[in-house]
Amino acid sequence: MQLVLTIPRLTIAAAVFCSFIIVGLFVADFFRILPSIGIVGITLTAICYTVLHRGREERLYNDWRIYAALACVFLVHVAAGVNTSAHNLGEYTKDVVLQSPFLLLPLAFWLLPALPSRYLARLWQLFIGCVTGAALVATGNYLLHAAEINEMYLHSKIMPTEPDHIRFSLMVTLATAAAVVLLAFDSTLSGLKRGGLVTAVVLLALFQHLLAVRSGLVTFYAVGVMMAGWLLRQRAYRRAALVLTVLVALPLVSYVSFPTFRNKFVNTQDDLNEVNNTAAANNYSLVARVYSYKVAAKLVKDNPWFGVSKADMPEEMAKHYAADYPSIRPQSYIQPHNQFIYSAVAFGLIGVLVFTLCFYYPLLWTWPRFAPLVIIQYVIVSLSFLVEYTLETQIGLTYSLFFILLGLNGLRLNPAEAPPSWRPA
Repeated sequence: MQLVLTIPRLTIAAAVFCSFIIVGLFVADFFRILPSIGIVGITLTAICYTVLHRGREERLYNDWRIYAALACVFLVHVAAGVNTSAHNLGEYTKDVVLQSPFLLLPLAFWLLPALPSRYLARLWQLFIGCVTGAALVATGNYLLHAAEINEMYLHSKIMPTEPDHIRFSLMVTLATAAAVVLLAFDSTLSGLKRGGLVTAVVLLALFQHLLAVRSGLVTFYAVGVMMAGWLLRQRAYRRAALVLTVLVALPLVSYVSFPTFRNKFVNTQDDLNEVNNTAAANNYSLVARVYSYKVAAKLVKDNPWFGVSKADMPEEMAKHYAADYPSIRPQSYIQPHNQFIYSAVAFGLIGVLVFTLCFYYPLLWTWPRFAPLVIIQYVIVSLSFLVEYTLETQIGLTYSLFFILLGLNGLRLNPAEAPPSWRPA
């Protein structure tokens, strides 16, 4: 078997399965099983590598704790079964399956060797290319139905994208930032690839404002300010000034040029003005979120330590909606759009504490290593946690976890690369 499943072949297989996961994020509605094929494939590849080739020195060098911490998030969901009503055990089982990447992906990336730098770079380039392609498709559809889509933005709706607009807006920010990082640090890029990445940065920055999703815009500007701050620390004052100038000019240009951006601004103002009107939760997304937080707060107060379990959440939320806010229609009941509040309702304050410590341990572990891609992904995902339950959908969970692990793999040294070169991390 060692002669057939050689290290180079297993490494290529791992990269191919990683590409399945990346592409699967954009075709899940048409080929829903592709991300799962990638996850299972990379796990089996990692197990084969460990059984056939992994040495003791490599096990000692690769810190298992960062992967064990992420896997503990899966255990939080498993433990919720103790607190789940018998008639909702089917929903509990679905959740365990949904959260299985928190077990499989950390296991796979722990067992795998450090992927070659060129493979990591190509995977990031594939992601950037997929995001850019999806953005061009969405833009083309917008141009064909501009008047209709512009009107949608006045009614808390967004242009169609693949994947959904919330997750896609986060991907746009990450792809833009990843392209900038590759341009800044990857000296092996050819002139053609550099030109492609520069084009992608420009197109994606503009598209983020055409798409005009609030969470995407917040992450875009947060990462931009973070990059400018890093440049100032490096005394690269001209580059920092250029980044800050772009960050100031983009919203002004977008307000004038993109009706979607302008209409989203108007809609947000209307949304905020209706916060005190309970019935407005039936039509305004921000208002609906405010009342979901109020309902969630009551549930946390009644079940502070272990929550109501994720499977029982919809029923429990519906009871409080009906009792406290009868003017909100049942079809407008939503779960709290905040990962931490959502987890507090589902798993209690103890569950939130365990989740937070485990999920963010790898970020603390990276310090003081230079890991811009890891940090950027954590910033994007963390900001999304404040306005979405990002980890409770297949695409959101896979996107969030996979790119953290891909960045962490870039922090590991590959002995075959001598002298050590820059690795995408």
